[in-house]
Amino acid sequence: MNDTIKKIALSGYISKGIVFSITGILAFLSAFNMGGRKAGKISIISYLEQQTLGSVIVVLLGVGLICYGIWRLIQGVNDPEGIGTDFKGLVKRISFSISGIIYFSLGLIAIAEAFGLFSIYSTGNNSKEPLLNTSTRSLIFIIIGGALAIKAIYQFVKIYKGNFINNFDIQSVTSLNTRKYIKRMGYAGLLSRGIVTSIISYFFLSTGIDLNASSKQVKGTAEAFSFIQDQAYGKYLLGFVAAGLVCYGLFMFSTAAYRKYND
Repeated sequence: MNDTIKKIALSGYISKGIVFSITGILAFLSAFNMGGRKAGKISIISYLEQQTLGSVIVVLLGVGLICYGIWRLIQGVNDPEGIGTDFKGLVKRISFSISGIIYFSLGLIAIAEAFGLFSIYSTGNNSKEPLLNTSTRSLIFIIIGGALAIKAIYQFVKIYKGNFINNFDIQSVTSLNTRKYIKRMGYAGLLSRGIVTSIISYFFLSTGIDLNASSKQVKGTAEAFSFIQDQAYGKYLLGFVAAGLVCYGLFMFSTAAYRKYND
């Protein structure tokens, strides 16, 4: 694998780490009424743009997210690391490709927002009728919800197997404490990702199953945080999940530093 692809991957992992770290920090602060906000990836872009030199930060982050999208697409389409074409390999490559498209699009949105070419939030009142009929829309929501459920289960399986560390050049990590830190950040991060993804999956599935539900009832990460906070001991649960997302961000930084690439 050439150095250009490795640099693209590294930039992508750093940007992904930034997004998850900020998401977790803001959610943690919100949980304990210390400021912050419950926000998903797109809301984070808006938040960053409001800061000092926000447009510059958002452009750099957008470029990084595009890099991550390109890296995932390379993994899915070109298979530089020999994942293979058996069932398990194809499922992985398809998931990489879908992830690549999502992050590439998110990067483009960030850059367009920074240059004023696109507004994340619409100020108008959109009263248009949905283009899809109820049954088709419900089926799409159920498919998305099912895919998210599989993704959530996959996070938990990785925790159980502990194989998320396999992509690290662990021998280059000479400090035993650093190795433990990477593993613990990975465990905590995957657990929080799995929890949040499970809740979003539930939102999609419940909306899809209810034929009378509106597409406006589909909810994302911010609403998943609110769902957690509304439970008994909610602020502590949200604080726990938010801290895990920060850990996942740190795990992405570790991935950028120590990931091995199969040539």
